[in-house]
Amino acid sequence: MAHSATTKDLQAALSLLTLGDRALPSNLAKPKVGIVCGSGLGGLVNILRNKVEFAYTDIPGFVNSTVAGHAGKLVFGLLGDNDVPTVCMVGRFHFYEGFALTQTTYPIRLMALLGVDTLIVTNAAGGLNPAFQIGDVCVIEDHINLPGMTGNNPLIGPNMAEFGPRFPPMSDAYCPRLRRLVFEAAKKLNIPKFLHEGIYVFVSGPSYESKAECRFLKAIGADVVGMSTVPEVVVARHCGIKVVGLSLVTNRVVVHREQRSDPDAPAEAAPLEEKTASHEEVLEAADARAKDLQ
Repeated sequence: MAHSATTKDLQAALSLLTLGDRALPSNLAKPKVGIVCGSGLGGLVNILRNKVEFAYTDIPGFVNSTVAGHAGKLVFGLLGDNDVPTVCMVGRFHFYEGFALTQTTYPIRLMALLGVDTLIVTNAAGGLNPAFQIGDVCVIEDHINLPGMTGNNPLIGPNMAEFGPRFPPMSDAYCPRLRRLVFEAAKKLNIPKFLHEGIYVFVSGPSYESKAECRFLKAIGADVVGMSTVPEVVVARHCGIKVVGLSLVTNRVVVHREQRSDPDAPAEAAPLEEKTASHEEVLEAADARAKDLQ
């Protein structure tokens, strides 16, 4: 496992972005909103104006994403009619890539130092809830942090007290007011029919879940499943940042049991449009819905 980034790295990254020849212009130097783009959702950055980009490889302490659909750059720009200064992660880091969780969440710490107070996290996820269709969006109301419950939490180790408390609560991880705003915005745009609210379960990956695992995840209350997002949310809340999360359903998980080997066993009911998951399917579904998410 790779080592975690340090406070010294954070200060060096902050200096790169705010001081010297490559410093951000004054109207972008103190972003208020942060956006994390999930698999295939890098096009969300197109909503920004007056963009300034930094490759991850140029920022002290950053690692580089190794996954298709994650470009690997930090983009600053102005958002919306009110020209809100915003920073966008085009490509995130994952635990399954071999990075420490402190590294996958390092950009969130940097966002906090820059002044971000609201974080929008997006991801591509598998649909566990049978009411969710491919292309639907789940507004995350809560999460289940399976790796965190088994000893893999980004806050393990000495507490970074300059950011937050030793034991931050997660019962209020996803801001109710921001969630309501998502539904209000969708209604104004006449696109509420594919919007749901539900619970996201974080698994480590990179293998997709077995059918038995998917049945277990449904049984414990999850509506969508994915391999990211929750560590970033945990660190954001540790930093006092408000969070809203959006999961794009890019595939239906496979939960049905195959015909038993015993020929006398009762037959299982036929599954509904289930097929083996693939990353190509994820990117295709993300591309199809990207405009509505923007």
